[in-house]
Amino acid sequence: MSFAVYADGSANLPQEMLEGISLLPCEYTVDGEPREYRGDVDHFDGHAYYEDLRRGRKVSTSLLNSQVFISAFTPVLEKGTDIIYISMSSGISGTYNAAMNAASELMEEFPERFVHIVDSHGCGFGNGLLAVKAAQLSRQGVDVREAAAIVDAEVPHTCQYFTVDDLNFLKRTGRVSGATAMIGTVLNIKPILFGDSTGHIVACTKVRGRRKSIEMLAAKYREKKLDSPEQKICISHGDCPEDAQALAAMVREITPGVPVTICQHEPFSGSHVGPGMLGLFFRGVER
Repeated sequence: MSFAVYADGSANLPQEMLEGISLLPCEYTVDGEPREYRGDVDHFDGHAYYEDLRRGRKVSTSLLNSQVFISAFTPVLEKGTDIIYISMSSGISGTYNAAMNAASELMEEFPERFVHIVDSHGCGFGNGLLAVKAAQLSRQGVDVREAAAIVDAEVPHTCQYFTVDDLNFLKRTGRVSGATAMIGTVLNIKPILFGDSTGHIVACTKVRGRRKSIEMLAAKYREKKLDSPEQKICISHGDCPEDAQALAAMVREITPGVPVTICQHEPFSGSHVGPGMLGLFFRGVER
């Protein structure tokens, strides 16, 4: 490995995709009870977690502060190893700014070392896939500065589209108004959302009904996909495995034989999108 690669629990990566990637823990509370999520999505009990949300238990999240990065990165830099950290979007969390502040402080202390923070403009597999790319470059022995430029250039091509089943979770985080959530619930309106070029979550279209929303995610893949040997297709879901499998089948109809990774959506950002969230992540021509 020519440099160290870091992400955090929000990256949503199963163990099979974690080679060469170190994860920092994310913290959240459930009804005031503190919990730590270290990114072990293979053993994350998504059903129990999203059942808690369905029952109305209150989940709150906190950003990763600068001290988390300083504590994790300092021993690595002391050993003479450079670092690339893939952050969740600056548009949805202050974690990116905290990481940038830590990097600035650390490079003053270790002027011969390089610490690069990538703003993924995404979350879940939206930053996880970029971490996978960075780790691949490190294994190949690519210089850290060259690798940083390559990963930054991949950000606009890391497509992430998702839908939600209950608009009230987006209402709680200010993504939609109370009136929109109420009308959408009554009319069974399902938004298709994505992380835009500034990293903010916005709706690109709306459809009526769950089946139509799943079909629209597949349509976005058909429209935006890049046919490339580096294509990695990932689906995460908020405790709706049947819908995830249905989406995977639609994707495979578009690109026969393509491998698709499916797993529960991690709890950190999952609290904001709620049970029934269904997301599709892939490499595309643009977002």
